[in-house]
Amino acid sequence: MATSVSVPQKAQRAMESAPQPAPRGARVPVAEPDPPTALALLRSSSLASAAQQEIERAILRGELAPGAKLNEAALAERLGVSRGPVREAFRMLEQAGLLRQEKNRGAFVRHIDIGEAMEIYELRAMMDEAIGRKLAREITPEQLKAARSIVTAMERAVKAGDTDAYHLLNLEFHDTLVAFTANRKLTAMYRLLINQLWLFRRLNLADARVLPVSASEHIGIVKAIESGDPERAARAMREHVEQSRERTLHNHPSTAIAADATPRKLNHA
Repeated sequence: MATSVSVPQKAQRAMESAPQPAPRGARVPVAEPDPPTALALLRSSSLASAAQQEIERAILRGELAPGAKLNEAALAERLGVSRGPVREAFRMLEQAGLLRQEKNRGAFVRHIDIGEAMEIYELRAMMDEAIGRKLAREITPEQLKAARSIVTAMERAVKAGDTDAYHLLNLEFHDTLVAFTANRKLTAMYRLLINQLWLFRRLNLADARVLPVSASEHIGIVKAIESGDPERAARAMREHVEQSRERTLHNHPSTAIAADATPRKLNHA
């Protein structure tokens, strides 16, 4: 026969098997939340990268000018993402030297001063020389055709007086050349410098009268690389950077003010 259990006995057993309260003062363990899945992490990373690329493009197009404050909520709505990916994008752009973040104030497009710009030009000249030498030796016919195609588009932008299109084609030309070197480290460092410098040097090409001169320099670069002469190509690349540097100094307000303030020697008849 089965042994019967009375109701009081059942209640006693239930109480004994139930979790006992922790002693007074004891630390009660808190259940850890489940870690994010790999898919969730990948999606968050992808959204942040996409946001970073879109914000970077807006900066390089001049839609977000140096010194402009970035509105996290507005950008999240514009990009169709939550604020998390936008905050991560801000962090990535700060590391790239395009933004600065100030505590309790927010994120701002960086302003590059004349001293920093000159340092970047010096580094860029050395890197461009190396790019020119390498491409003169190694560029393929297909790559040359691609470079010529960009230069042709730049000439069309000059004829149309389209400075915005020229700005973007100028970036594309130099980015394409460094990518042709197939050196990932060089490409990453070059892009970092160019993007920072671009915050400063858009004023170089603001005057449409400068565009034909710039376009002519790019034509010369392609011809020098096509010649297969490493030193000629290196020289063309370096001279282009030096000319760009001189245009920057000429157009920069502080330089112009200093020049105007310099006493002029009077010529007497």
